Amino acid sequence: MKTPVLPPRTIERLSEYRRSLLEYLAGGKPYIFSHELAALHHYTPEQVRRDIMLIGYSSFQRKGYDVKKLIRRIAGILDTPRGINVAVVGFGNLGHAITNYFRGKRSKLNIIASFDNDPGKVGKVTLGVVCYPVQQLHEIIREKRISIAVLTVPPEAAREITARLVYAGIRGILNYTSVPLQVPENVFVESYDFITFLEKAAYFVKLSGER
Repeated sequence: MKTPVLPPRTIERLSEYRRSLLEYLAGGKPYIFSHELAALHHYTPEQVRRDIMLIGYSSFQRKGYDVKKLIRRIAGILDTPRGINVAVVGFGNLGHAITNYFRGKRSKLNIIASFDNDPGKVGKVTLGVVCYPVQQLHEIIREKRISIAVLTVPPEAAREITARLVYAGIRGILNYTSVPLQVPENVFVESYDFITFLEKAAYFVKLSGER
């Protein structure tokens, strides 16, 4: 079945749903209603039903959604049969934390390499991942068929490293630097600027204090 084209926020919610559904299943609960799934993520039941309808799945009227089948359906949308190889570029504290977090959580997303310029890290295996020198970026990405890069380098190096990643064939970048990246249309970029997120949180804290 051809993968449907879905809005980015729908993809994000499907990923969130799957994590909750896996926990739900582990708790011995085979069915879930839309309002129960919605409550776990502070969405409306209507939003949940729309999202699940977009992936061509429906619930049993009296039982709700079959959790196992819904997990499989979401997996059919989000996952690839062979999985996707991922590299962390910049293996400092953040890169290390991300690698540790992902370990064992998603069998279809495999962090198989890291890159850094620090001689103290290069050549070592940390959390089951070999750290390579940045000079070998192109060679290792091609050799290991890596499709996604998690970028945690210093801001001043972000654009140069991004250009090298794109040239090596990377098709998706998670950008944890504060630098906006310019990439070709066929390369997906998702940016996580912690300053922006903190300022957003501070705004809502300020707003709640004025009520």
